Amino acid sequence: MKRQRPTRSLSVGGVAVGGGAPVSVQTMANVDPHDAAALAAQIERCAALGCDLYRLTVPDLEAARTLGEVRKVSPLPLVADIHFDYECALAALAAGADALRLNPGNIGGRDRVQAVARAAKAKGVPIRIGVNLGSLEKGLRADLDAGRTTVPEALCASALGHLKLLEDEGFFDVVLSAKASDVETTIATYRLLAERSDCPLHVGVTEAGTFLPGTVRNAVALGVLLADGIGDTIRVSLTAEPEKEVRVGMEILRALGLKPRGPAITSCPTCGRTKVDLQRVAAEVETALEAYAAQAPRKVLPKVAVMGCVVNGPGEAKGADIALCGGTGEFVLFVKGEPVGKVSEAEAVRKVLDYVDSL
Repeated sequence: MKRQRPTRSLSVGGVAVGGGAPVSVQTMANVDPHDAAALAAQIERCAALGCDLYRLTVPDLEAARTLGEVRKVSPLPLVADIHFDYECALAALAAGADALRLNPGNIGGRDRVQAVARAAKAKGVPIRIGVNLGSLEKGLRADLDAGRTTVPEALCASALGHLKLLEDEGFFDVVLSAKASDVETTIATYRLLAERSDCPLHVGVTEAGTFLPGTVRNAVALGVLLADGIGDTIRVSLTAEPEKEVRVGMEILRALGLKPRGPAITSCPTCGRTKVDLQRVAAEVETALEAYAAQAPRKVLPKVAVMGCVVNGPGEAKGADIALCGGTGEFVLFVKGEPVGKVSEAEAVRKVLDYVDSL
C-alpha cells in the first residue's frame, strides 16, 4: 500500500482530513431534511457502523434550522450540502454545520462567494467543492460536446476553477471532489486532481447504481485510487440506505488495510463437499458480529473463519482467532489455531460469540 499523497490538513468537527490522517468514511441522509428525529436516528445507526462524517441537504432556511437541532445531539460531524442559495450556506454555518459542500460558481457573484468564505473562515469550517459531470459549467460542457476536451480534463478544470474562487478570497481549507458515474473516468479524474492540487480529496463514484453494481463500481474505483495513495475521505454512493453505504465503505478500507478489521468474516464459497448449511451459519455469524460491533464500534474484533470442509478449513483455521470447520452435520471449533471440540450447527453461532467475549 502506497502512503497517501501529501495534502493540506484540515479538521471537520474534530475529524482530521488530509495531511496523512486516516481515510474517513462518510454518507448522506436520505430522510426528510426537515425531520430532526429521523435524521438523528439515522445518524446514530451510521455512527454505530463506524461512519465518520454525515452529510445532509440544506435546500432552504427551515432545513438549516433543523440542522441546528440535529447538531445538538449528533455524535458525528455534519456536512451541509448547499446548492444555488448562498443564504442557506450562511444559515447552515450559523446553525453549527461542521463543513459545507458547495460549488462556489453556482451560488452567485463574487460578493456572495466572499460572504460564504468569510463566514466559514471565521468559524473554522472547511468547504468541499463538489463537481459532478451532470452539473458542469456551460463553457466546459460546450468544449466537451465539441470534442475540445475530455471528461476527466473538464471535471478537473471545473474543480480547480471553483477552488480559485475561494483561494482568491483567502480561503484555503478546501476538500475537492470531481465525480463521474463510471470507474474509468473516476480514476482518471482523481489522478489529474492529485497531480494538480494539494487539497485533500473526497473520492467516490457518483450515481453508481443499486446495491450490487454500485458496490462493485465503487470498490474497483476506490480500491485502485486508495492503493495508489489517492483519497482522504470517501463516500460509497448507492441507491440504498446510508447504512449500506457505510458498511461497504468500511469494508473497502479494511480490505486495503486502512481500517481495523471489523465484523467481516472469512468463509468459503461452498461446494459439493460441504455437509453443513454453511451459508446460513456464515450469515448468522456475520449478523451476530455486526450486532456485537455496534455496541463497541471502535473495538477490533477477533478474526473469524467459517469453512465448509477439511480441504481448506484447517488451514484457514490456523490463521484465524476463532474458526468453524465443517464436517457432516457439525463443525470442529478452533481457537487460536487449535481444535477445542465439536459443535452442532444449532450451537455453532453461540459458541463463536462465547469465544469472542473471552478473547
